[in-house]
Amino acid sequence: MTFFAIAFRNLSLFAAGFGLLAAQQVPERLAKELEEYHQGGDPVHQAKIVAKLGSSQVEYAKSQLDAGDDVASLHTLQAYRDEVRETEKALKDTGVNAEKKPAGFKDLQISLRESIRRIDDMILSMPVDDRQFFREVRTDLSNVQNELIDLLFPRQPGKNPKKQSLHL
Repeated sequence: MTFFAIAFRNLSLFAAGFGLLAAQQVPERLAKELEEYHQGGDPVHQAKIVAKLGSSQVEYAKSQLDAGDDVASLHTLQAYRDEVRETEKALKDTGVNAEKKPAGFKDLQISLRESIRRIDDMILSMPVDDRQFFREVRTDLSNVQNELIDLLFPRQPGKNPKKQSLHL
């Protein structure tokens, strides 16, 4: 072997080892974010945590999918969906008008938009037969995002026609 071949091989082994190390660190970071989320607190703070958590969970689900563990990847995304639902419900239960005080609602909606786009990329990379359950999670997240948009922007054209006709 030439010097360059040996150097390239060693560099490749180092890069592969570094990739494994980085992949092992994701669950630790994710565990810390999950712990912070489950400690509770006010819904606005939880929404901001879920915004960070979503990115980490989707990234982790992607790494699980890339490693061939479809079931674990799906479970990670389902856990994220459940956290999003809980957070949205907690935000709604506060009775705060999202249009006037968007803190939390806006953070969650923006995070969902980004996460849904990344989940779409994941789904497109999968064989067609394996997509169904991932699509269901994606649809649930999309429904929550649409509900948040309706709360943030209640006076959309075509929405609530009775209320709009009263103001004419």
